[in-house]
Amino acid sequence: MKSDKGEKRRKNRMATVVTQAGREPFEHFGFVNPPIYRGSTVLFPTVADLEGLRQPYTYGTKGTPTTRALETAWTEIAGAEDTVLVPSGLAAIAIALLTATKAGAHLLVTDSAYAPTRFFCDGFLARFGVTTEYYDPEIGAGVSALIRPETTAILTESPGSQSMEIQDIPAIAAAAREKGVCVIVDNTWATPLFFPPHERGCDLAVDAGTKYLSGHSDLLMGLVSANAKWAKRLRHTFNLFAIGSGPDDASLALRGLRTMALRLREQERAALEIATWLEARPEIARVLHPALPGHPGHDLWKRDFSGSSGVFSIILKPVAKAAVESFVDGLALFGIGFSWGGYESLVLPFDCAPFRTATRWAPEGPALRFSIGLEDVADLKDDLEAAFARLGG
Repeated sequence: MKSDKGEKRRKNRMATVVTQAGREPFEHFGFVNPPIYRGSTVLFPTVADLEGLRQPYTYGTKGTPTTRALETAWTEIAGAEDTVLVPSGLAAIAIALLTATKAGAHLLVTDSAYAPTRFFCDGFLARFGVTTEYYDPEIGAGVSALIRPETTAILTESPGSQSMEIQDIPAIAAAAREKGVCVIVDNTWATPLFFPPHERGCDLAVDAGTKYLSGHSDLLMGLVSANAKWAKRLRHTFNLFAIGSGPDDASLALRGLRTMALRLREQERAALEIATWLEARPEIARVLHPALPGHPGHDLWKRDFSGSSGVFSIILKPVAKAAVESFVDGLALFGIGFSWGGYESLVLPFDCAPFRTATRWAPEGPALRFSIGLEDVADLKDDLEAAFARLGG
């Protein structure tokens, strides 16, 4: 929850906030980092205290001082009213959707959404009578025409985690607000450091802490932050499921948080340098990076974001599948993997076409997504240079 101290810290610049938020050293004998509290049972001094739940912590599923420190920190950083922690990014999406939907509801989801989000909507929510309709991520204020009387939520993701479309979230939020519809954003790419979700009109914001918050590819976590209107409902849904993240993971996430601003800025710099270099390559049809002036959503990115992360995609000119496999398999510094946001660089071949229903994904050639880590940019370019030699050979 918000505090006076948190409000004061939130007025500082973001690099200061991420180092200070959620820290109360003198509540822990002066130790800089909060200790790890592990436990299920919490004792009450008296029956009256038990019956009245008259203490901050009541049972392990409701949180510990360790998890509360991260919730408090993220609430400050996101400019939210409250935050809950869950064991994965997909769990965060699920909790947000379950908070904002009900049986028989209509749900609008961007066509560029993270594929497991679609699986949850089409495979789980559909069993309870929730109808999911996918919309063009570039629709902007036009989403108003898709809102029905039974629409309860719009799920956005900007940029799309593979195809990189930027959405006009303020316009979507304004259309939703007029009709009493909850706006959820998957904000994992930008994090609140580069895109303040609640300032931009979102009610619930989902972040996969697995990625940039962790920064070290060694934990799974999801966070959902809420504005004042939705905070109580989010906390209620969270308590019903008792699906909290553990204190050890919270402690690792808090450690990652303290260097997050530095890592994001360095990965932003490196990714932009590599993306610009790739744009000039003859083997490349397009580079999909919102911070590049040629990107279709660049003007929206420039208006709404204060930075870009290390994740972007490229479209190769037509080439045989075996050549693409040779390009990727021979990379020495880029691991092949589904996640991103860690200190190590990754590459992932992808094809959005099977998951699109409202729009058509028809790139000029094979698509690759890169997550740029903390390696030296010159070494990464050398690795890619050798890969392009294999591609052409």
